[in-house]
Amino acid sequence: MKWMKALALAAICALSVVTLAGCGGQSADNGGKKVLKVGSSIDFAPFEFQDEGQKDYQGFDMDLIRAIGKELGYEVEVSNIPFDGLIPAMQNKTMDVAISGMTINDERKQNVLFSDPYYQAGLTMVVRDDEQAIQKFTDLKGHKVAVQIGTTSAEEVKKLEGVEVHEFNTPADCFTELKARGVDAVVNDRPVNDYYIQKSGATGVKALPERLTAEDYGIAMAKDNTELQQKINEALKKLKDNGEYDKIFAKWFGESK
Repeated sequence: MKWMKALALAAICALSVVTLAGCGGQSADNGGKKVLKVGSSIDFAPFEFQDEGQKDYQGFDMDLIRAIGKELGYEVEVSNIPFDGLIPAMQNKTMDVAISGMTINDERKQNVLFSDPYYQAGLTMVVRDDEQAIQKFTDLKGHKVAVQIGTTSAEEVKKLEGVEVHEFNTPADCFTELKARGVDAVVNDRPVNDYYIQKSGATGVKALPERLTAEDYGIAMAKDNTELQQKINEALKKLKDNGEYDKIFAKWFGESK
């Protein structure tokens, strides 16, 4: 009889797991409210980070996923997971979704579903406000360009013909050199450039819209969770339609481009 009871208990537990993993779980600790379990690697400002003395995680991704959760009527519960553990967390369904500046690519799409793109990253450039000769990347020929050493921006700018590349240790060093007129442009990842201008209140410089490279960020979920994918996409579209997305974007990066 004991083995029959054990089998019955196992079946009940298995059914509970399936029910919880389908589309946001029910948590007794949250008064029976629907909970969206979110995984994120909290080390990628301005998308996700934690300031000293702050309890809640902050950043563009954090504000966005909370807004999506609100649209869906879900409590959002974020867990800090190393980036290389996010997709396994979707596959074993310990998390419902992952949002962490994750690029949508063919390799990842073999293992998880993605939402519609919510942010387009890539390499952009910053020039001085009074710069007229440089409007796009092909205009950099014959000019001095600052990049951060060891980055994708450094690799890509070195491929451009006739560009004098100056490498610095940090993005802040690059911007300092630009304002001192030691270089004519700075090339960095788009969020780095936009966040620098927004957070520092930098004057005398402007970010140009052209991207040397482009990649889309998406929200990941289990491969078989098409119902949640649809709900996330609907909520994301609603946030874009009603202007809430633009408010979140402007908070972290300035006016939406």
